[in-house]
Amino acid sequence: MIVKVPIPKLGQSEETVIVESWKVKEGDVVKKGDVLFEIETDKSVLEVESQFEGTVLKILVPVGQEVPVMTIGLILGEPGDEIPEIEPVAQVAKPVQKTAQIAKPAKKSVAQTAKPAESAQVAVAPAQVATFKPNPSPRAKKYAKDYLINLDSVQGTGGEVGRVTEQDVVDYLNNSGYNDKKITPAAYNVAKKEELELLVIDGTGENGRITLADVKDAAREKPQEFNQMRKVIAERLTQSKQQIPHFYVTTSIDMTNLMARRKELKDEEINISVNVFVMKAVALALKEYPMLNSSTDGKSVSFKSKINIGVAVSLEGGLVVPVIKNADKKALDEIHAEIAELAEKARSGKLGKADMTGGTFTISNMGMLGVENFSAIINPGESAILAVSAGIDTPVVINGEIVIRNMMKVTVSADHRAVDGADAAQFAKAIKTNLEDMTLWETV
Repeated sequence: MIVKVPIPKLGQSEETVIVESWKVKEGDVVKKGDVLFEIETDKSVLEVESQFEGTVLKILVPVGQEVPVMTIGLILGEPGDEIPEIEPVAQVAKPVQKTAQIAKPAKKSVAQTAKPAESAQVAVAPAQVATFKPNPSPRAKKYAKDYLINLDSVQGTGGEVGRVTEQDVVDYLNNSGYNDKKITPAAYNVAKKEELELLVIDGTGENGRITLADVKDAAREKPQEFNQMRKVIAERLTQSKQQIPHFYVTTSIDMTNLMARRKELKDEEINISVNVFVMKAVALALKEYPMLNSSTDGKSVSFKSKINIGVAVSLEGGLVVPVIKNADKKALDEIHAEIAELAEKARSGKLGKADMTGGTFTISNMGMLGVENFSAIINPGESAILAVSAGIDTPVVINGEIVIRNMMKVTVSADHRAVDGADAAQFAKAIKTNLEDMTLWETV
């Protein structure tokens, strides 16, 4: 008589299980009470005994595959019985997998098993290949935790999907040089608490013994997850460099006379930062060259009617870009006061959404840090950005004579989809002309 043996539900909350190992094979004769297989739940590994007698005609669920409870796991009967048609085993869907044809891993030699394991590939759409690596067995996880090793480095041999088993971990330890490692008890306790991998820690103690200092050094080198601000910065700037074809134009500006004018104002107790002069000069140049005050999607270009200039403000863990609206229409002292207010709000975490939206162009100034020259990455949604470096006393030739002048380099990064080289060069020249023209700065 044919008997279809299901994978049982052993707990009230269990909806899926994984076959940890089969204790019988096709052709074996089974008696009541014999252990058929072990299953892994989310809590433990349990043995399943047979409630029937017969010969194993067909095993349907491979080791390591997660399936719903009550799935038919094997068929018992008498030799020669016709095996009934059974619907294919439904593997539990993984959130990132879209189809379930799993490539069977090739057998590895002993020497190869010490190398980091390669994930089995899951067949998906032709343009995309996803990877799938089955969960290690609970015993493998416990063994790895006790011995401070990373299971990603262990080649799995369990079942058809290459699941990492306890024996795989033991083999890895024997073949990886782990047994040659020595560690002090205090260092071991800290390493376990920090979830460090013992094999990658270099010991500086006697005969290469891993000391507490070695473990503390390794703990400091653990990857630290980005905060939310840094994640956004990373995403946006990666997007910019990948999608926007940047090109760069650099010019040197003689700031000698402007710095003298700034000192005169300071003596009158009017404190205007260099960044304010630069912003005003940029705003006036943008009026002349609106192509730099635009945005493009690669198919069309939008010219901005407002000149709203963002100024990058560095914070611990990232940076923000508050925006000075209508910078071309504001006096120097207005711009100075607004920049100071926004910078203070940024550092105290009080910037609102309105303070950081609507920008059409950005200035990044690292002159106060002594940077001699750099290039900035364009903010998505804009066509250019200006990098401002430090003013440095430099020997230059004027009217055939060598004189010392305060020279400052600025670099325009432009989106070549919307901005031609000549546009960027003329824009940079306009900024230079504005900053060197003292008639612009006679009144504040």
